[in-house]
Amino acid sequence: MREGKSARRRRWLWRWRSNPLRRHDDIVEAWLVLGVWTLVVLGGAVAGLVTAHAADEVFARQRAERHPVRAVLLADTPASTLATWGRGDRAWATVRWTAPDGTTRTGRTLVGTDLAAGASVTIWQDQHGGLTDRPTGRTEASLEAGFVGAGAALALTGAVVGAGAVVRWRLDRRRIDEWGREWALVGPRWGHKTG
Repeated sequence: MREGKSARRRRWLWRWRSNPLRRHDDIVEAWLVLGVWTLVVLGGAVAGLVTAHAADEVFARQRAERHPVRAVLLADTPASTLATWGRGDRAWATVRWTAPDGTTRTGRTLVGTDLAAGASVTIWQDQHGGLTDRPTGRTEASLEAGFVGAGAALALTGAVVGAGAVVRWRLDRRRIDEWGREWALVGPRWGHKTG
C-alpha cells in the first residue's frame, strides 16, 4: 500500500521535481495549478463568508428599519381566485394608515382576499412611512445569506478555474507548436519518410 501512495505522490509532484526533460512551461503550469487551487480554496471561502455576512447585515438592517402598522382597508377585496393564487391568496387593495410623522397616508399594497372595506389589516412601512414589503425573518435571512455566500464562492471558483483552464490551454498550444518546430528539425534526420 505504501508503494501505491509513493507512486501517486511522485506522479502528482512531477512538475516540481528536478528533471532534465522538464520545460519552463511545466514550471509555469505547476505554479498556475498551485495558484488556482489556492484561490479556489482560500478565495472561495473568503468570498463566501464576506458575501454571506454582507447579505445578513442587509437583512438585519431591513428588520430594523421596517415596522408593522395597522391600516384600514378602503375597498372590498375580491374572493380568492386563480388570479390571486400565485400570491398566496392575496390581492391588491388601497389602504389608509398613519405614518411615523403623524400624517395620514393612502397607498396600494397586497392584503388578504375576501375582506370588506373598513377592515383592519397589518401593513409594513419604512422609517419614512412609505409602504414596503415585510422584512425577511431571521431564519429565512440566514438561509438566504448562506445561499448568497455559496453562490459567491461558486462564482469565484468558476472564474478562477475558467481562467486557469484558458492559461493551461495556451500553454498546451505553445508546447504543441514547440514540438512541431523541434520535429521539423529532427524528423528529416530519421531517414526515409513513408506515406
